[in-house]
Amino acid sequence: MPSQFTIQESIRKIETASSHEEQLYMVLEVYMDLFPVKDSHLLRYSPLGYLGEGIVAFTTSGFTQIRDLRDDIRSLPIIYKAIRERKAKFCSGIEHFINVSSKYILPSPINCLLVVPICFGSVTIGYICTSEFEKGTLIDQHVLPSYTLYGKLVGKALENFHSSEDPVFLSKREMEVMRRISWGESTKIMAVSMAIGEATVKQYVKSAINKLNAQNRTQAVAELFRRGLLA
Repeated sequence: MPSQFTIQESIRKIETASSHEEQLYMVLEVYMDLFPVKDSHLLRYSPLGYLGEGIVAFTTSGFTQIRDLRDDIRSLPIIYKAIRERKAKFCSGIEHFINVSSKYILPSPINCLLVVPICFGSVTIGYICTSEFEKGTLIDQHVLPSYTLYGKLVGKALENFHSSEDPVFLSKREMEVMRRISWGESTKIMAVSMAIGEATVKQYVKSAINKLNAQNRTQAVAELFRRGLLA
């Protein structure tokens, strides 16, 4: 397993991306270089509806778009647990059968799944799934912390990128409240975290919704996801 220093240094490559799309590709590219894995699937997560949505997959054959993949992750216990605990989780054998929805269990030798949550602070914004590993790879409680660390550092890199690339049509405060809404934070929690009044938070939300030509918070967040402005 790569050392903490090696993982931290590798994250610097992700931070050099010139665009949001390039950064997402690099997240998987660096992941594949660091760890003994043969496939990786990047998905975004929104607590609004417990929704997991595919972005891109990277295998030994190259990159593939997986934007048609969409699930309520509560139907996938291993993913749900990784997101709740903000820690990498692994299952195999009968445990894999129990933890993975039947529609994902195919007649193949693949009977394991690794889930690496991508976190920023206490919030999970996405996750990486892997089902194929290099021959002889052992995934246990001793190596999972390295995957967890990668997810946390990726989350920080993504958040820093968005902070410097906030869209001009939304103010920084408006973008921040919309990002926090996508994390599932309430108006009260946002007010405390941002050290402003609840009325002010509501005004930022209302202004952002109007600028995005949305009908409500959910539509506004969906529009920001569609434009790639939320990971």
